[in-house]
Amino acid sequence: MAAAIRQGGSDADPGLYGPRSVTWQMHGDPVMWIAGVRALYLQALHPLAVRGVTQNSDFRKDAWGRLLRTARFVATITYGTTEAAERAGAKVRGIHRRLSLTDPVTGVRHGVDEPELLLWVHCAEIDSYLHVMRRSGYPLTDAQADAYVAENVVSARLVGLDPADVPADTAALAAYFARVRPQLANTPEAREVDAFLRRPPVHALLVPAREAIWGRFAALAYGSLPPYAHELYGRPAPPPAVVTRRLRAMGRALRCIPPTARWQLPPKHIMRAVERLGPGSRPSPYKLRRNAAILDSGDATGARPHAAGLHGGGGS
Repeated sequence: MAAAIRQGGSDADPGLYGPRSVTWQMHGDPVMWIAGVRALYLQALHPLAVRGVTQNSDFRKDAWGRLLRTARFVATITYGTTEAAERAGAKVRGIHRRLSLTDPVTGVRHGVDEPELLLWVHCAEIDSYLHVMRRSGYPLTDAQADAYVAENVVSARLVGLDPADVPADTAALAAYFARVRPQLANTPEAREVDAFLRRPPVHALLVPAREAIWGRFAALAYGSLPPYAHELYGRPAPPPAVVTRRLRAMGRALRCIPPTARWQLPPKHIMRAVERLGPGSRPSPYKLRRNAAILDSGDATGARPHAAGLHGGGGS
């Protein structure tokens, strides 16, 4: 898989994905932050997965650090060298091997690195990234959405999953969510995550900013969840058309921030990748639109911007 994805146009190491991959273009978009919050909401509905978090860390005190570490891992495996990505994966696997959780219902202990739990976390992330990005107006054809899911079998391998067990297109991702959905529940731990994401603790001086900025991000992330997730959490969401309109407006606003300004924020993975591979490696949705136009000759393939979301965990 890695060899098939490496398509960098430079002699320098393009990493596990490469500048021609869908993942390379998509992960450079600022709407990924909203998608990441949606993934947390979705992941928390799996009783064992959320207990793995709450029983092994005080996420209430270090939630921001946890979120940033996840973002750093995604950026490293996307834009870093092959060595950096493999090293990051080995570190995550090592941490997971040392952790376990106890099911309070059965009393059975489980390893955090059990394939069932790793697969849920992976699929919730990939579905959330894909669903929110497309719904916010990011240009992806159905073929490119399938390519994105296939490319990220690599990230599943890095955290310890057998690639053969990981969904490799949107249809397989949809089938996975249909299979797992009966296991999901609104546990006390899920309610804790919900409460935290709605109003994370901040310094008193930052409360107005939390309400004005974070509140909008969290509301959009929650609103973009599938209806069954809203039912489980017991909180309503705006009509799907309203959520889509707000996501598109937020996407337009965030994309007005010059990429070079966004990419200057630490840890600057994209800037380092562009320095390593040359200016032609800059992530851009234009490259996906151009490739779609060349491959599809302007036909209707790219005219279904929400199809992937309707397949899997994110269908509205």
